[in-house]
Amino acid sequence: MIAAIRKATSLGLTAATTRTAVAALRAWSPGGSERWQRENYAGRTVELYAGPATVAGAALGAGRVHRSAALAVLAAGACGGYDDIVGAGDPRRGFRAHLGALRDGEVTSGTVKLVGISAAGLIAGALLKERPLDKVLAGVVIAGTAHFVNLVDVRPGRAAAAVLALGAPGLLRGGPAGELSAAAMGAAAAVLPDDLGERAMIGDTGAHALGAALGTAIVAGNGRVALIAHAAALVAATAYGEKVSEVARAVGRAGV
Repeated sequence: MIAAIRKATSLGLTAATTRTAVAALRAWSPGGSERWQRENYAGRTVELYAGPATVAGAALGAGRVHRSAALAVLAAGACGGYDDIVGAGDPRRGFRAHLGALRDGEVTSGTVKLVGISAAGLIAGALLKERPLDKVLAGVVIAGTAHFVNLVDVRPGRAAAAVLALGAPGLLRGGPAGELSAAAMGAAAAVLPDDLGERAMIGDTGAHALGAALGTAIVAGNGRVALIAHAAALVAATAYGEKVSEVARAVGRAGV
């Protein structure tokens, strides 16, 4: 009973914080409201407040459970925000393209994002697990989940919906895993209606933050064998990121 209350509190607090942050940013609009608008894939003008609001809500909710989870969410959101701003208009997609540019001496925003989120994931993983191998696996899972959620964010609502679907089984777990799952899902649920309605866009900022929050939940609820399986799947998804995104786009076109 107490565990259920803690998970419900985590979900509700995270959702409320995220919605409050959206309203506050919309009222404040730092730099002017035009800076917080962008055309989406369909040419519709959408707001960008949901991205940083997602970071704030997920970081607060996850941080109540473990400070390292808040670190992962904040770092992932910051790196995603950097890519949203600096990398806007860059046609290169997938880490192969960005690493190829690095070999040619160009440091792209995608490369900065890869390195930054990977480092944050490893630090958070080291704080969440005790044994050296488990620390590394945890870091891979946290960073990999952050990147995966961003990979599927190719149509309105896809990232938030993915976090809700993937996080739901975690609610059945007790302890930190259940509370972290609830935190990730609370932030996702708060932004999903506006995202689906094409009134808002969470961008890389929000997608990476949601993924990092979900990743910490996976790490908290699994032992070494499960972490190896998750890490292998996420590394494969990252390596074939363009194909993952193409599948997600195809699903979106099919209306699924």
